[in-house]
Amino acid sequence: MGKRDGGKVDKAGKNGKGEKSGAALSKADYLEQLAPLELELNNLARWLQHCGKRLLVLFEGRDTAGKGGVIAAIANTLNPRQCHVVALPKPTEREHAQWYFQRHVQHLPAAGEMVLMDRSWYNRAGVERVMAYCSEAEAQLFLEQVPVFERMLVDDGVLLCKYWLTVDQAEQEARLAERLEDPLKRWKLSPIDLQARLKYAEYGQARDAMLAATHRPHAPWTLVDFNDQRRGRLALIRHLLAHLPDTAVPPAPLVLPPLGHEPLTERLRGRFKPI
Repeated sequence: MGKRDGGKVDKAGKNGKGEKSGAALSKADYLEQLAPLELELNNLARWLQHCGKRLLVLFEGRDTAGKGGVIAAIANTLNPRQCHVVALPKPTEREHAQWYFQRHVQHLPAAGEMVLMDRSWYNRAGVERVMAYCSEAEAQLFLEQVPVFERMLVDDGVLLCKYWLTVDQAEQEARLAERLEDPLKRWKLSPIDLQARLKYAEYGQARDAMLAATHRPHAPWTLVDFNDQRRGRLALIRHLLAHLPDTAVPPAPLVLPPLGHEPLTERLRGRFKPI
């Protein structure tokens, strides 16, 4: 994971040929390009299990940026017992009284696991700071502590990747309107989202302060252009795979022997019948 310059935020917003395209990517082209990446992600999962490594990936960005979509694209073909998606609700009263990082620590990966965090401890540097859910002193303390916290994780062997998904306000407005109109996406919209949309500039300022304070060689940030979510997903997954160690571990050989008899029919006794 030492391929990135710790002094300059990496940007992963290009297509497979290294060129950024303004045209929207069709679903068919997206699925065609995603298929080989899904195989590589499974190779990665097998390597993590084989070596006992721990992978933690943080996904941050504005509302509607596409965090949930790219997490779903990564996790879709992986073993859910190994690949854990973490999207924490707002803190409880007891969690408010804890050390700020405490509720996140229990979700860190164990040996052979990967954890994909849909927002993380960086809520304090973003929504909490902008919406005044924490004091300025608490936000400043967080920015001082988080590089030390992440240094401890990396020193203990955790493979830490941090992604910020960028989206222009016009695109954000279009996605918010779509969520409002689509009954299948309505659950994604909250009163806080409607308030936050009026603070686009403030969120940008908070992001810049966060990047300046927490982009370190041991835990660098990578920014990904998500104005086209399909292109963004592909760019992020390619970047993730390219910045992890070699994951070539052959699968364990499995043999499916013949049954030795004709396949049996499911037989149910008594009053139980399948629908």
